[in-house]
Amino acid sequence: MNNKVVLVTGSSRGIGKATIIKFASEGYNVVINYIESDKEAQEVKEFVEKEYNIKALTIKTDVSDEADVKSMVDTIIKEFGKIDVLVNNAGIVFDRNFEDITIEEFKRTLEVNVIGAFIVSREVSKHMKSGSTIVNVSSTNGTKTISPECLDYNVSKVGLQSLTRDLAFQLKPNIRVNAVAIGWADTDMNKDLPKEYIEDENAKIYLERFAQPEEIAKAIYFLASEESSYINSEILVIDGGY
Repeated sequence: MNNKVVLVTGSSRGIGKATIIKFASEGYNVVINYIESDKEAQEVKEFVEKEYNIKALTIKTDVSDEADVKSMVDTIIKEFGKIDVLVNNAGIVFDRNFEDITIEEFKRTLEVNVIGAFIVSREVSKHMKSGSTIVNVSSTNGTKTISPECLDYNVSKVGLQSLTRDLAFQLKPNIRVNAVAIGWADTDMNKDLPKEYIEDENAKIYLERFAQPEEIAKAIYFLASEESSYINSEILVIDGGY
């Protein structure tokens, strides 16, 4: 069976992991990219291969390193011969006050969240055929939510949404490019938030809870699938009504 192939960056845990599992459940061969979590990545690989009878590949890559990304893409092409879907999910955040964030931290956020998505998209798109798709994982911090404690993250997500629209133009008409802008999600990135803060934020959400990673994964899969074949250059907000 000639399964489709998806690469999800930053996919050893959280939304990336849920996205890998969703695509695997739909019969995709999957590429699990990570930078630190070797054990977790291997566990995801073993799970999806056993559960869904597909082939999974784990690749440790810094998405902000051009040579590293080129090597990753070469490995995927040698293994699978193609990449049908790219999900740019890798991202970092430094929760610092405006006065405290360092230039090094600010640069690193942009390197991973924006430049990394650009490098991976550029290298992967060279091997994509007509009908392929790219989905960028952005945030409502780039659209309508003010979070002064993560100014670097906010700026990066605005940049990622701009990149989404520019890539859609550059890669038209054969490759669709969209993004999801997610609000609060129940992930490791948010696990240490104070209980009172979570309660206050839940009160602002119409559904009165954070999203589960699996709910985000379903939306990502939708944008990558033929079910959204006429959706292009769009930012789909997923925040439960905030």
